Parts: sequence; C-alpha cells; structure tokens
Amino acid sequence: MRRRTQDAEVQDVLPGEAGGWALGSLGAAANTVTVLRRTAWGLMVASPVLSVWVLLSRPAQVAPVAPVRQEQPTAGQPAGPGGFAELFVNAYLAAGEGTEESLAPFLPTARDVTLTAAPGAQRAQELAAVKVRQVSAGYWSVTVAARIVPTGTTKAKPEKESGSAPSGAVLRYFQVAVRSGAGGALAAAALPAEVSAPLSGEAPSLAYGQSVPVPASDPAGQTLSGFFAAYLAGSGQLDRYLSPGTALSPVSPAPYTRVEVAQVAERGTNDPGAQQAVPADGARRELLVQVAATDTAGQPRPLAYAIAITARDGRWEIASVEGAPVLSKDSARTDERETQ
Repeated sequence: MRRRTQDAEVQDVLPGEAGGWALGSLGAAANTVTVLRRTAWGLMVASPVLSVWVLLSRPAQVAPVAPVRQEQPTAGQPAGPGGFAELFVNAYLAAGEGTEESLAPFLPTARDVTLTAAPGAQRAQELAAVKVRQVSAGYWSVTVAARIVPTGTTKAKPEKESGSAPSGAVLRYFQVAVRSGAGGALAAAALPAEVSAPLSGEAPSLAYGQSVPVPASDPAGQTLSGFFAAYLAGSGQLDRYLSPGTALSPVSPAPYTRVEVAQVAERGTNDPGAQQAVPADGARRELLVQVAATDTAGQPRPLAYAIAITARDGRWEIASVEGAPVLSKDSARTDERETQ
C-alpha cells in the first residue's frame, strides 16, 4: 500500500513540476499551442496587407527638380545673331576712350581696341537688325539700323571750346560679323563696319482684285463695320460677328474712338460689292480691308487687315484675321527663287 501511494504522488507531481519546468495543466498547454498557431497564421495572412500599408504611409519623396537649361540659338536661327549684333552696336556707339572694356562681352579682342572719342558722346535711340545673312555654318553678317542721337558730350580740348549744339537723330547702318562658338556662345569677329542703307525691295504683288468702297447695302460690309467697331473701338459685342470656333479678343484698351471701313479688295474678283445676295451656308471670301480709324487724340490712322469671312444662317461672319495678306502666285515664286 505504501508503494502504491508513492507512485500516485509521483504521478501527481510530474505534470506540474517535471524537470523543474512549470508547465501547468495539459489542457492549458493545448490551448496555448492553438493560440500560437492561429496567431502565426494570422500574421502570415496579414503580412501583405501590412506591407502595402507601410508603403502607402511612407512620406512622399520629392524628386529633385532638374535645372532649366537655357537653349542657345542654333545655326539656323537668325534671331540670336540679330539680337546679339544690336547689343554690340549699342555698346560700340556709346563707348569711348577709357571704356573699351565695355565691348569685351561682345568682342573677345576688345583689349586690343583703342578708342579716342569721348565716351557717351552719342547714343542709339533705336536699334533694329534689318538683315541677317548666313555666311557659313555658325557665321552671320548682320546689318543693324541705328537711330543715333548726339548727346553734346565732347572730349575736352584746352586750345578751343566746342560750342556746337547736338543735332537731331540720324539713321545709320552698321554691319557686324557674328560667330557661334562652343556651346552656341556668340561673339563678334571684328568691330562694326558702317555701311550704306540696304536697297529697298519692290512692292509685292497681292492676290486681291481692285480695292473699292463698300456699298452700304452689302451684307459683308455691314459685318465688317460692326466687327471693326467692336474690335478696335470697343463699341458693341465682338462675339456676335465671329464664326463658331473663332477665338478673338478686342484690342484693350480701345485705341480708337471711331472706325470706318473705307475700301475692300477681294481675292478672285474686282467687284466685291457684287455679292450682295443672301449667301449660301459655308461660302467663303478672302478680303483685304482698308480701315480709317480715329484715335483718342482725334488723329486719323489708316490700317489694313487681311480677313476671311464665311456664311452661316444667311449672314457673313468673321472666320479669321490673317497674319499677312495673300501674295500672288508670281510674287510667291519670286520669293522662293530668292531664298534658294
């Protein structure tokens, strides 16, 4: 009986204290294993969701802004050499003894230049590149028109005083050789050369017929009168005269107080006033309109506009204000031969 009792005591101790580990009851252990197994599966299932959440909640990284690169004029763009030559001529005209370094940004050999005129003795009132001719790849000859005004400043001379008063502005022309170097940087090859005025070109031949007054009964004339009154003088609504899809804003502030359509020439006919009947929808006419405008100071000013009109619902509407009148075929062929 004593041994059986000891064995029973041993069995009672082992589950709780076997090997010194406090295990608790077998049911509790089973429950713990079940909880751990479910927790592990839950973590495995939730890990993709947690990964997405981490990515979405991460602070947005702002990409560095790339610096804006200033493009240099290419060899086929005369605007760069023309503007450069204007600036060079402006600095050259104002420079004088002791200010030769002011030419250095344009002329790399400015240190070898010696000027004897008084600095600031003259200035350019207006400058414009009137001709740009490409001599070779990356090399241009630019003719600059300069309206020069003497300032009255003269170099001091002890032996005599200059009492001459400045005269009026004079239009003069200078030719500048401009070279494009590494990276498109421009430089003058030499000092400007003064030249005579360029030859005036012949008047181009336009593709319009005879210019005639607009009859008061002409529906197109009525549209043109209302359009120009709204466009130039701010009188009336401009949209009512425009074709659907034509975007145009009135000149603002209105520079004129009174606008009249003086004469009209039409492409393809010498009698624009002949088309006074109700026009068919979709009909189109190309006109050169001479406008007599009176500005806010009461001064008259003639203006010319190339206009395209189209018909819709029995009336004429402004389809477009063209950038230039249409040239005749002969003039267009002449221009093509000259540019070749």
